[in-house]
Amino acid sequence: MGQSPSFVLEMRWAYAEKMTRTDEKVSYPPKGKHEHTPLTAAEGVTAAFRILEGRWKMVILFHLFSGDALRFSELERAIPAVSQKMLIQQLRQLESDGVVQRIVYPEVPPRVEYRLTPWGLALCPALDAILSWAEDRPGS
Repeated sequence: MGQSPSFVLEMRWAYAEKMTRTDEKVSYPPKGKHEHTPLTAAEGVTAAFRILEGRWKMVILFHLFSGDALRFSELERAIPAVSQKMLIQQLRQLESDGVVQRIVYPEVPPRVEYRLTPWGLALCPALDAILSWAEDRPGS
Protein backbone atom coordinates (compact mmCIF):
# COMPACT_ATOMS: atom_id res chain seq x y z
CA MET A 1 0.00 0.00 0.00
CA GLY A 2 2.22 2.86 1.22
CA GLN A 3 4.81 3.69 3.80
CA SER A 4 3.94 3.94 7.47
CA PRO A 5 3.28 7.44 8.84
CA SER A 6 6.44 7.28 10.98
CA PHE A 7 8.55 6.39 7.92
CA VAL A 8 7.07 9.30 5.99
CA LEU A 9 7.78 11.67 8.88
CA GLU A 10 11.36 10.42 9.17
CA MET A 11 11.85 11.04 5.44
CA ARG A 12 10.37 14.54 5.74
CA TRP A 13 12.72 15.42 8.59
CA ALA A 14 15.70 14.03 6.68
CA TYR A 15 14.67 16.12 3.67
CA ALA A 16 14.09 19.26 5.77
CA GLU A 17 17.54 18.96 7.33
CA LYS A 18 19.18 18.75 3.89
CA MET A 19 17.44 21.79 2.40
CA THR A 20 19.70 24.81 2.10
CA ARG A 21 19.22 28.43 1.24
CA THR A 22 22.61 29.80 0.19
CA ASP A 23 24.87 28.73 3.07
CA GLU A 24 22.36 28.35 5.88
CA LYS A 25 20.30 25.33 6.74
CA VAL A 26 16.56 25.66 6.46
CA SER A 27 14.46 23.56 8.76
CA TYR A 28 10.84 23.28 9.68
CA PRO A 29 10.70 23.02 13.46
CA PRO A 30 7.70 21.19 14.89
CA LYS A 31 4.83 23.46 15.82
CA GLY A 32 2.40 22.58 18.55
CA LYS A 33 1.18 23.71 21.91
CA HIS A 34 4.33 22.31 23.52
CA GLU A 35 7.98 22.37 22.58
CA HIS A 36 8.83 19.26 20.58
CA THR A 37 11.87 17.50 19.29
CA PRO A 38 11.54 15.83 15.90
CA LEU A 39 11.04 12.51 17.73
CA THR A 40 8.26 13.70 20.05
CA ALA A 41 6.56 15.53 17.19
CA ALA A 42 6.68 12.36 15.08
CA GLU A 43 5.27 10.32 17.96
CA GLY A 44 2.38 12.77 18.40
CA VAL A 45 1.50 12.77 14.72
CA THR A 46 1.79 8.98 14.57
CA ALA A 47 -0.65 8.71 17.49
CA ALA A 48 -3.07 10.99 15.61
CA PHE A 49 -2.74 8.87 12.45
CA ARG A 50 -3.55 5.75 14.49
CA ILE A 51 -6.86 7.36 15.50
CA LEU A 52 -7.63 8.14 11.86
CA GLU A 53 -6.44 4.90 10.27
CA GLY A 54 -9.14 2.64 8.97
CA ARG A 55 -10.50 2.22 5.49
CA TRP A 56 -13.71 4.20 6.05
CA LYS A 57 -12.83 6.69 8.79
CA MET A 58 -11.77 9.49 6.45
CA VAL A 59 -14.90 9.05 4.33
CA ILE A 60 -17.06 9.16 7.47
CA LEU A 61 -15.26 12.27 8.71
CA PHE A 62 -15.63 14.14 5.43
CA HIS A 63 -19.37 13.39 5.48
CA LEU A 64 -19.62 14.73 9.04
CA PHE A 65 -17.52 17.85 8.38
CA SER A 66 -20.69 19.71 7.37
CA GLY A 67 -21.29 20.02 11.09
CA ASP A 68 -24.75 18.47 10.80
CA ALA A 69 -25.69 15.36 12.73
CA LEU A 70 -26.30 12.39 10.47
CA ARG A 71 -28.37 9.31 11.19
CA PHE A 72 -26.77 5.92 10.74
CA SER A 73 -28.99 5.23 7.73
CA GLU A 74 -27.89 8.51 6.11
CA LEU A 75 -24.25 7.50 6.49
CA GLU A 76 -25.05 4.06 5.06
CA ARG A 77 -26.65 5.64 1.99
CA ALA A 78 -23.83 8.16 1.61
CA ILE A 79 -21.19 5.39 1.72
CA PRO A 80 -22.80 2.48 -0.14
CA ALA A 81 -19.59 0.43 -0.42
CA VAL A 82 -19.19 0.03 3.36
CA SER A 83 -20.86 -2.87 5.13
CA GLN A 84 -23.14 -2.18 8.07
CA LYS A 85 -20.77 -4.07 10.38
CA MET A 86 -17.74 -2.05 9.25
CA LEU A 87 -19.59 1.27 9.51
CA ILE A 88 -20.64 0.43 13.07
CA GLN A 89 -17.08 -0.60 13.94
CA GLN A 90 -15.49 2.54 12.49
CA LEU A 91 -18.07 4.83 14.16
CA ARG A 92 -17.53 3.11 17.53
CA GLN A 93 -13.76 3.58 17.23
CA LEU A 94 -14.16 7.25 16.33
CA GLU A 95 -16.57 7.65 19.25
CA SER A 96 -14.23 5.93 21.73
CA ASP A 97 -11.37 8.15 20.53
CA GLY A 98 -13.45 11.29 21.16
CA VAL A 99 -13.77 12.33 17.52
CA VAL A 100 -17.46 11.49 17.00
CA GLN A 101 -20.40 11.88 19.36
CA ARG A 102 -23.24 9.34 19.26
CA ILE A 103 -26.60 10.83 20.19
CA VAL A 104 -29.42 8.45 21.12
CA TYR A 105 -32.92 9.93 21.26
CA PRO A 106 -35.44 8.23 23.60
CA GLU A 107 -38.04 7.71 20.90
CA VAL A 108 -39.91 4.81 19.38
CA PRO A 109 -38.55 3.79 16.98
CA PRO A 110 -35.13 4.67 18.37
CA ARG A 111 -33.21 7.40 16.58
CA VAL A 112 -29.41 7.59 16.67
CA GLU A 113 -27.37 10.40 15.16
CA TYR A 114 -23.66 11.00 14.82
CA ARG A 115 -21.85 14.31 14.83
CA LEU A 116 -18.31 15.46 15.28
CA THR A 117 -17.19 16.56 18.71
CA PRO A 118 -15.49 19.98 18.91
CA TRP A 119 -12.17 18.08 18.87
CA GLY A 120 -13.34 16.20 15.77
CA LEU A 121 -14.37 19.43 14.05
CA ALA A 122 -10.87 20.78 14.71
CA LEU A 123 -9.62 18.08 12.30
CA CYS A 124 -11.29 19.76 9.33
CA PRO A 125 -8.56 22.33 8.56
CA ALA A 126 -5.81 19.75 9.14
CA LEU A 127 -7.39 17.24 6.74
CA ASP A 128 -8.05 20.00 4.20
CA ALA A 129 -4.35 20.88 4.37
CA ILE A 130 -3.41 17.22 3.86
CA LEU A 131 -5.81 17.04 0.90
CA SER A 132 -4.20 20.12 -0.67
CA TRP A 133 -0.76 18.66 -0.04
CA ALA A 134 -1.80 15.37 -1.70
CA GLU A 135 -3.25 17.22 -4.70
CA ASP A 136 0.06 19.05 -5.18
CA ARG A 137 2.03 15.81 -5.45
CA PRO A 138 4.61 16.12 -8.21
CA GLY A 139 3.68 14.09 -11.26
CA SER A 140 0.01 13.79 -10.43
